[in-house]
Amino acid sequence: MTIASSSPPSRLPAGGAAEARSKPRARRADTGENRGDGRLAAVFIAPALLGFVVFLLWPTLRGVYLSFTRFNLLTPAEWVGMDNYVRMVNDPIFWDSLWVTLEYVVINIGVQTVAALAIAVLLQRLTRSAVLRGIVLTPYLMSNVVAGLVWLWLLDTQLGIGNEIISALGADRIPFLADEAWAIPTIALINVWRHVGYTALLLFAGLQAIPNDMYEAARVDGASEWRMFWRITMPLLRPVLAVVLIMTVIGSFQVFDTVAVTTAGGPANATNVLQYYIYGSAFGRFQFGYASAMSVALLVVLSAITILQYRLTRAGRTDLG
Repeated sequence: MTIASSSPPSRLPAGGAAEARSKPRARRADTGENRGDGRLAAVFIAPALLGFVVFLLWPTLRGVYLSFTRFNLLTPAEWVGMDNYVRMVNDPIFWDSLWVTLEYVVINIGVQTVAALAIAVLLQRLTRSAVLRGIVLTPYLMSNVVAGLVWLWLLDTQLGIGNEIISALGADRIPFLADEAWAIPTIALINVWRHVGYTALLLFAGLQAIPNDMYEAARVDGASEWRMFWRITMPLLRPVLAVVLIMTVIGSFQVFDTVAVTTAGGPANATNVLQYYIYGSAFGRFQFGYASAMSVALLVVLSAITILQYRLTRAGRTDLG
């Protein structure tokens, strides 16, 4: 007996064919859905992007252009090329203002970083009370102008409660904001008082990311608190500390309002920081082109310092593996 029938060529089942036909449609549906998500994302990003262009990008580009012109708001801008930058290099007040700003930055960053790190470690190791963290942050909720005015009254040479206490202790009154030697350190410490709580909370958040197992293992090995701080806390906190330093350095170079309400650049230009000199050149003497040139120079300096800090502190890397 012979078998005459032969098996027909294999074909996809009906369900498989339908599934195969539906795949391109699903792909097209996914593409349409992704396109809809992209449009929705663009709607949400648009306000922030518009604010960035209007309030940051355009003023920056406009300032760069004005730095090459002579402009006083009353007449059209006149192109003068590099004259403003040549004037800036030969301006002794500019270099004095830059030096005063650097003095302020060193005092502010040094004291603020050490104090904030100490507060953050104490909050981490002794207590984690939310109420205490709120108290630490309270000065930061006050504006720089209000903080400056309050400390101006407290440190007044004749009527300030600070000098009243000093006088009651038998010491001579100290002209904190009226003496060339005391003015910049006093302004720096006023801003340290206002910002140290915020900086401490940033560092406290970084400390929260360090596993407690490392401290427990170090205690088992007999390590002291001081040794654990230098061997565990500081290396693992380095990325957060680097970012905090970058932020505080940029903010310190932009100090203006505390100086404006306390000393107005005096006495004898002892507190004439760069931002205040730029403001005076633009809105006091209407030299907007020259003020723009100094602003561009400050932007370049801050960019270079930020890049250098980022490289030296290895802010993009962590030892927590």
